[in-house]
Amino acid sequence: MPLSLFLGLAGCAKKQEHAPLVVASYGSIDTIDPAQATTSSAMQLIAALGDPLYGINASGQIEPRLAAAMPELSNRGLRAVIRLRQGVHFHDGSVFNAEAMAFSLRRFIAIAKLSYVVGDRITGVNVLGPYELELTLRRPFSPLAALLSSTSLTPVSPKAYKNHQRSFLTGGFVGTGPYQLSFYSPQLQRLKPFNKYWGAKARNNGVALVGMGSSTTLFGALNAGDVDVLLSSSLEPDQQRALHQKATRGVLKEGVGPALEIGYLSVLSDRPPLNRLRLREALALSLNRPQISARVSDNIRDPLYGLVPPSLPGAIAGWPQQNIPAARHLLKQEGYCGTKRLELNLTYRSNVPTDRLFALTWQELLSTKLADCLQLSVTGMESTTAYKQLGDGAFQLMMLDWSGDYPDPDNYLVPLLACKRPQGYVCKEGESAASGSFWSAPGLQEQLIATEEISGPERKKALRSVQQLAAQGVPYLPIWLVRSRAWARPPVSTPRFDGSGRLLLADLHRQVAAN
Repeated sequence: MPLSLFLGLAGCAKKQEHAPLVVASYGSIDTIDPAQATTSSAMQLIAALGDPLYGINASGQIEPRLAAAMPELSNRGLRAVIRLRQGVHFHDGSVFNAEAMAFSLRRFIAIAKLSYVVGDRITGVNVLGPYELELTLRRPFSPLAALLSSTSLTPVSPKAYKNHQRSFLTGGFVGTGPYQLSFYSPQLQRLKPFNKYWGAKARNNGVALVGMGSSTTLFGALNAGDVDVLLSSSLEPDQQRALHQKATRGVLKEGVGPALEIGYLSVLSDRPPLNRLRLREALALSLNRPQISARVSDNIRDPLYGLVPPSLPGAIAGWPQQNIPAARHLLKQEGYCGTKRLELNLTYRSNVPTDRLFALTWQELLSTKLADCLQLSVTGMESTTAYKQLGDGAFQLMMLDWSGDYPDPDNYLVPLLACKRPQGYVCKEGESAASGSFWSAPGLQEQLIATEEISGPERKKALRSVQQLAAQGVPYLPIWLVRSRAWARPPVSTPRFDGSGRLLLADLHRQVAAN
């Protein structure tokens, strides 16, 4: 079926100035329950339908949204009082207040897939008054306001979710945002402006979000005029290049968000052969990131030498530049080169175009520089299948990406390095094991906790220490940095992003040509 017939909107958009905008992105949305959703497309949708307590503006600064002010800390940082904005309504007409916020936080802690993000830090949620909330913390947590900007903690209406306090509501959403949901299916969601929205009203008459199954389909839909806006950082590199060139000629309008997504390799470090540190160090020294970025993305993706995006405070570039002689020396020390080659397998996500190109490019570069020492084979696997096996130690090297739901170093280091049950340099249970590296180090978990309890220059110093320790252990190989990108067809306005990398759907509008 043609896309325009499927939508029932695109044809109208060409004739009616006030028709809803059609925004296309990759993939489908199977749930929009903030306690269950984890994909970037679902988070983008939730961000349009709801508001968090705090937001990150385009300059990267935290600002109150449903909160009226920043958290007031007391009791040595173990108690936080948050005063809430008044005059806010949910889409079902019910009032947003402290009871509603407490309901949503307690529900998230009880059932969410990522409940540990909050549950490990917040032990109590209490209502002090109609618009006053008290949080009891397990220990001081300096990035509390950043944590509470997470889209996953977007409040929902207690009235609408009365029968889902301990279960997910996958196909609906009742929040406080600038849009309310008028239709939902995994491939299509229709949003209409919420007339009682407390903040700036949407500058359009609604949005239709369309999920597509391939880069080629997305690219073709924008070029054919079937969609108004394309939101994706997963297009084929040559297609991104073509869209960028059209934008420079004024044919399209291109919007670029903050660089908050990291692409990296997870290195299986708890079993042979990559449990030997010198082999992991050799792999780190073999990577020519600028050359890989140029070949794979035409320099759209910046080379990355750390686990934390450079724009965040305390980030360091701890991983080395390419040094083939040094890599060869380490491989020889481990008994390789000449008559014996180290054989490794890299698994890439077959449904992510840049993964495959990275794998083939690195394979080729290694064959020209270290052919007598190292043989790399590559295997494609659909991402959903790969994720299920990642925590089982199924992959020697696995290509992955990560974008923290709130822009703080804590939201990159903890998901990759935290460990509940470390034994020396092996993580038996915890986030590091779930991420496929199974690496830890003596004192690392304690250092991670310490970074959460302090602030200012002292925290930056502690964060750098954690990253240096990780760089020395090489449990991961950072590859590149990815920015959110969107392209709009005139007369639609240039897409803009907030500081968390979410496209500001409410800001999109058709511009009227001057007479």
